[in-house]
Amino acid sequence: MLNVIQNLVYEADFIDNSKEKIYFERLKTEIIWEQDSIRMFGKFVLEPRLTALYGDYPYKYSGKMKQAKPWTDLLYELKFKIEEKLNVKFNSVLLNYYRSGTDSMGWHSDNEAELGKDISIASLSLGSTRKFQFRKKDDHQSKQTILLASGSLLFMKGDFQDLWQHQIPKEPKNNQERINLTFRKIII
Repeated sequence: MLNVIQNLVYEADFIDNSKEKIYFERLKTEIIWEQDSIRMFGKFVLEPRLTALYGDYPYKYSGKMKQAKPWTDLLYELKFKIEEKLNVKFNSVLLNYYRSGTDSMGWHSDNEAELGKDISIASLSLGSTRKFQFRKKDDHQSKQTILLASGSLLFMKGDFQDLWQHQIPKEPKNNQERINLTFRKIII
């Protein structure tokens, strides 16, 4: 694993190449995907990606409560593999399905109260390689980029969410799909 900055660790080939496409296709068809609306600039618009929440507890983010669906066999298998690698326990996974490069996620930090103080998020990417950009909250000129390859694992831990924001920017020339699984621990 490569430590990109303090509390951000990246492993490009976490999932074996022979399994990446199989996992991607299973997730694409087995997951119950939703497209929620969000409030932007005083108007409700559809989120620029599809999402799903699986696990043990509901999760509130961006002002909306998502109810968790029960773990699937594949999600549980991936959770166990990641927990074993990182020695961290997770109880939910928020999935994002980017149908093409026009789907995106804007600047944000995953710092909701139900994630606690020492936030650990493991992000598994499958499908198209996409840019993951991060910048310091107090210095937006400090932007850095990692290319998240299919099968890669990105681990954000410690004070990363307190100090940094991150995004998956639009890439209009990219017409390929990507599924991202963000494993997290919700504290009730």
